[in-house]
Amino acid sequence: MQADLTWLDDPQTFRINQLPAHSDHRGYATVAEAQAGQSSLVQSLDGNWDFQFAADPQHRPAGFYQPDYDRSDFDQLTVPGHIELAGYGQIQYINTAYPWEGKHYRRPAYSMGADQPAHGMFSEDPENTVGAYVKRFTLQPALQNQRVSIEFDGVEQAMYLWLNGHFVGYAEDSFSRSEFDLTRYLQPGENLLAVEVFKHSTAAFLEDQDMFRFSGIFRSVRLAAKPALHLEDLTIRPTVDAGLTTGTLNLQLQLSAAQQLAGTAVITLQDATGQPLWTTEQAVVDTLTATTTIAHVHLWQHHDPYLYHLRICLHNAAGDLVEVIPYPVGFRRLEIKDKVIMLNGQRLILNGVNRHEWDAHRGRAVTTADMHHDLEVFADNHINAVRTCHYPDQPVWYDLCDQHGVYMMAENNLETHGTWQKMGAVEPSYNVPGDLPQWQLAVLDRAKSNYEMFKNHPAILFWSLGNESYAGEDLVAMDAYYHHVDPTRLTHYEGVFQNRAYADRISDVESRMYNPPREIEKYLQESPTKPFLDCEYMHDMGNSLGGMASYTALIDRYPMYQGGFIWDFIDQALWVKDEVTGQPVLRYGGDFDDRHSDYEFSGDGLLFADRTPKPALQEVRYEYGQHD
Repeated sequence: MQADLTWLDDPQTFRINQLPAHSDHRGYATVAEAQAGQSSLVQSLDGNWDFQFAADPQHRPAGFYQPDYDRSDFDQLTVPGHIELAGYGQIQYINTAYPWEGKHYRRPAYSMGADQPAHGMFSEDPENTVGAYVKRFTLQPALQNQRVSIEFDGVEQAMYLWLNGHFVGYAEDSFSRSEFDLTRYLQPGENLLAVEVFKHSTAAFLEDQDMFRFSGIFRSVRLAAKPALHLEDLTIRPTVDAGLTTGTLNLQLQLSAAQQLAGTAVITLQDATGQPLWTTEQAVVDTLTATTTIAHVHLWQHHDPYLYHLRICLHNAAGDLVEVIPYPVGFRRLEIKDKVIMLNGQRLILNGVNRHEWDAHRGRAVTTADMHHDLEVFADNHINAVRTCHYPDQPVWYDLCDQHGVYMMAENNLETHGTWQKMGAVEPSYNVPGDLPQWQLAVLDRAKSNYEMFKNHPAILFWSLGNESYAGEDLVAMDAYYHHVDPTRLTHYEGVFQNRAYADRISDVESRMYNPPREIEKYLQESPTKPFLDCEYMHDMGNSLGGMASYTALIDRYPMYQGGFIWDFIDQALWVKDEVTGQPVLRYGGDFDDRHSDYEFSGDGLLFADRTPKPALQEVRYEYGQHD
């Protein structure tokens, strides 16, 4: 198979040769490696890559992925990172509109009719910038003579992949992991990996989030070896009985083998102190299941994020240990009872924030240190919940929320704001995904990637279909998917507020943005069918957060009011050197000669972009402290 540039124009082509989405577990060669959290089966490809930038597809370095291509004029670019922050292309901040509006007339493929597929929209776009990346690597000893895949945690927005001149695959979902099998094209010694990244494809219509528009390999990249016997996917389903005393753990393991599927799986569960609670040994098969119960289960919740320790050890037919998989397990019971969301038998109150991934130096290429700092701010200010607005975050964030007891609304990578709202008016004449069959598989694939990757995290209480994408049959299908695969969590989507025809088929909760307290109270007084939460409220721009007490007062008066998520946690702004003073300053939208732009609207966080708290955070600390 050869790469085809017209895939950029087709919403029905969004993954080629990608491995199926699966759980975010990590395999280790030994128990000691698992305890240390350092796997010899993983080889990082982060660091300097050879790079060349092109202003459009027509001027990209064609054939750069071939081993004999002359790349002597390539630059160096650090991965992870954004192309624009390395000095290429245009930094641009936009809220609701699309980057090309006012320059190019565009309608999403098939939105104006099934006979209008929009050929050439992005493959021939004169402003669709392209980054050509090249990385040479030699497999580390532990990866040699193994099956090897490559994992891209985030590439914005459409990527083509080659190894040693062979086309490997294609992916579009910018914020979900894309994994490809490299085994058949690996060679002894040095290997040549090439990635071509296009800033825009049909995925751009699905990724119209309120943010700076970047491109490139902005999250980590790694090689991962699969031993002869390998755990491909792990589903952990811990449940708690109605009496909140007995926990049941159901496991499903999907296994693969390089040759013959033979050997044993030893599964153990320990409590938080390392005391063994359960052990079982089974002969391996393609799909292996196991179940156990805990009589006096210790429940996971915000102030006591108790985690059990699951360990799976795979042994080959000779009895040799070949792979160790650890995973934390949290037991909690989430339900709607008498129209109130209950966690472990107590009414759930969300003292939440919306959190874009952001660093003032690196943009969305955030570090683990950034995440730890954010969690310290959460703890200091009684913030107990986070909405991953409006895409899946780096995987380590979910681990940290498990450990710190932060309730998560895990949002799917979807926002099509500019297709249904124009100049502030609701006008969905060419909305996607809407009811369009040509777009449904793409959004369902994003939902599946979100679920499969993060399904085992106790912190996740809600699956969110996405943000500000109106409503239609394609979102109905997404909601039905989440309910089918995961009856232990709730679904969320605010957009049905814009189209009430779908209110009974989308979202387990009534969710709105920026409703004044009197409107929320009116809803709660009129025999509502769903509990209410503010997925976005307060909008902390300028001298904001006044009047927050009017929202928190609703918590005491109405059990069906469950709190919400402040917009938002941190400003989106970038450090630059001031042209006049020579001093570092924070610059917002519009400060980069970006037109069109939504200017300082990117600055509406509780923290400045350098993570300095704003005065408004004092109000949050006080008000959220009333119900912590």
